[in-house]
Amino acid sequence: MKARVPQGPSMNAMIKQAQKMQEDMATLQADLEAREHEISAGGGAVKIKINGKKEIVGLEIAPEIVDPDDVETLSDILTAGINEAIKRVEETAQREMDKITAGMPGMGGLGGFTGLF
Repeated sequence: MKARVPQGPSMNAMIKQAQKMQEDMATLQADLEAREHEISAGGGAVKIKINGKKEIVGLEIAPEIVDPDDVETLSDILTAGINEAIKRVEETAQREMDKITAGMPGMGGLGGFTGLF
């Protein structure tokens, strides 16, 4: 007995939906990579710009927080800011990807798929 592969309008519609989702995902990935996010840390003393590829593309440090006797504080502020910037990129990617995959059964969230960007 041969296994039957379902065909007909529902299978064709599903294939078209999957193809459209694939195209939308490729477009979204390019859009996300081009986006820039600006994050402030240390009460605005440090501003970090990051793109969707998680590359730091800009960094501003207020001169008044640069203290040669307290490099640790500056290091802590930079670390917190960079981590927040990365988190913002990942959350944005996940939120946008969820919009695309919402209509596909079993695809909601893609189980962290956006981490591949």
